Amino acid sequence: MDFLKRLFGGGKAGDGDAEGIYFYVRSNATGEVIRVRLHRYNDLSQTEDQQGYYARKVIVGQKSFDRMEAEFFFDKNRRFVSGEVSGGALVDAEDYDAYLAAQDQPGPAGS
Repeated sequence: MDFLKRLFGGGKAGDGDAEGIYFYVRSNATGEVIRVRLHRYNDLSQTEDQQGYYARKVIVGQKSFDRMEAEFFFDKNRRFVSGEVSGGALVDAEDYDAYLAAQDQPGPAGS
């Protein structure tokens, strides 16, 4: 369960946002890490067998406009079960924080 908590960010990004579910996705093409928010009630659709929920998102990078497609699957209590990303991978909140920190670092002298 710790992995799932890290994957969601443990509520870190959603403090005060009880209806937001946060995921972090790394682009295979550029390495950019993007935070994705799903609304617990508006973004989840019931599965055909009505035994759970799913959401499909097209994710676009901010720097490269790289496109990825993600599907997220949830149980009937709207708890995350699994996810698949075409063109990227699910990562945890620490990867997102590290990516942001690296973006704040100044480049080599003279560049």
